[in-house]
Amino acid sequence: MSSDKVYEPIVLALGNFDGVHIGHKRLLERGLEKARLLNVSLAVLLFDPHPLKILYPERELNLLTGRKERLKIFEEIGVDIVYIIPFTHDFSITSPHEFIDKVVLRLNSVHLVVGFNYSFGIRGIGKPQDLVSYGEKNGFGVSILSPQMINGRIISSSEIRKNLIAGDILLAKEMMGRSPSILGTVVNGDKRGRILGFPTANIRTDKGMLIPKNGVYAVTSKIGEKTFGGMMNIGYRPTFDSNLEKSIEVNFFDFSGDLYGLEMKIEIQDRLRAEKKFSGVEEIIAQLNRDKENALKIINSL
Repeated sequence: MSSDKVYEPIVLALGNFDGVHIGHKRLLERGLEKARLLNVSLAVLLFDPHPLKILYPERELNLLTGRKERLKIFEEIGVDIVYIIPFTHDFSITSPHEFIDKVVLRLNSVHLVVGFNYSFGIRGIGKPQDLVSYGEKNGFGVSILSPQMINGRIISSSEIRKNLIAGDILLAKEMMGRSPSILGTVVNGDKRGRILGFPTANIRTDKGMLIPKNGVYAVTSKIGEKTFGGMMNIGYRPTFDSNLEKSIEVNFFDFSGDLYGLEMKIEIQDRLRAEKKFSGVEEIIAQLNRDKENALKIINSL
């Protein structure tokens, strides 16, 4: 971030925004309202990589959304500007006061919008009420969004991760305000699905992205201008393989064509069942037909 650049006045939304869930959307909508009132742009500040990856590298943190998907959702919501600041060990020891001086004020923020649990500065010692105090001294306003709840549970990225890891797609979907998704590229597989009568697209995802619990899922995906339904298997294919890497395979209904090399977004609608080992090919085919029937019921009800 250039020290001599003159930035236009902005309302600045602060947070990690992983998943851009309902709580994030409401925060950004609050920011939009304020930006329109003040006749300025709404900006979002992101850190890359996610601060927890630098602060606690020993912890496994798999993200709900990559940068590209988050930027697209921001654009759809109405965010005008996204500032991305590299999060480094040196930056992690920035004091709350330095963060205000070097980031908030330098970006010409006239108003901030944050969640109730936002923290900033070294060890996260800065809290939302500290922003209010700094704002009173430096001439910017602060809006603090209260917890957003569903069924008595606070909506958060960490809660959504737990739901997806547990296979609770419907609760994750409710918290996100849209279907959770997997983004990846179609790569060559062993073509066993084609032999079974259920050809699959093998999806390779970026490292560090969250993959839901192993099992079979009802999914949809846009291919070209048309949306296709399908079923997705996440797991290790225990009937055929052992000790192999986890795979993601999608069988699209009513689709024929070459998908190799295509970047796809697979939207997960619900979990059908757990992954299991079968006694033979006939049992697998019978189960896949049942899976397809159940998946179509879900997809047709959307």
